[in-house]
Amino acid sequence: MDEQQIREQICDIGRKCWQLGWVAANDGNISVKLGENRFLATPTGVSKSFLEPGMLLLVDKQGLPLEGEAGRPSSEIKMHMKCYELREDVGAVLHAHPPAATGFAVAGIPLDGYNMIETVVAMGSVPLTPYGTPSTEEVPEAIAPYLPEHDVMLLENHGALTVGADLLTAFYRMESLELWAKISINARLLGGAREISRENIDKLLYLRENYYKVSGRHPGYKKYG
Repeated sequence: MDEQQIREQICDIGRKCWQLGWVAANDGNISVKLGENRFLATPTGVSKSFLEPGMLLLVDKQGLPLEGEAGRPSSEIKMHMKCYELREDVGAVLHAHPPAATGFAVAGIPLDGYNMIETVVAMGSVPLTPYGTPSTEEVPEAIAPYLPEHDVMLLENHGALTVGADLLTAFYRMESLELWAKISINARLLGGAREISRENIDKLLYLRENYYKVSGRHPGYKKYG
């Protein structure tokens, strides 16, 4: 896609996040890598339901607006830049507050069980990263140890973060995370989730690992055992 199409896609994904109830008011932020030192980022103080292509900002790898850009990116841009810095395969970053998944984040509970086939293959485990004060270097530092092996993370007392080779992949991962969180809550109400057997977990991880080898995308799974 060219830059204009990517701008339109960011706005579309932003509106979908708002419609799904993953963000409210000015919550959430989105970025997409255009080149080595060019990124598109959502501006601060704008609801994702009101985004227009011209509102998006071009920033450098420090998260600073490029010359001629009016406005400021989200204060969470540092977190986005850490994802691009540590993962060459990442082309887009999405941060939102999906209610079920964020419920686990504020309760201090990771979604790291292997109890649903689709999530093992699609996402692997979802860790809970340590608390970090928004807009500071604490958040990038908190997620850094988890980035090499995880595409989906819960941010303690904060929300959720997904990365992908493109924005649609990052969006799908957020969608899958929220569904898994809802299913996990229902399972707890019914007496607790049942873990997949070790033998079958190994088979699923083998499928995941080899799928990503073929596709050239990041494995991002937790080693079991």
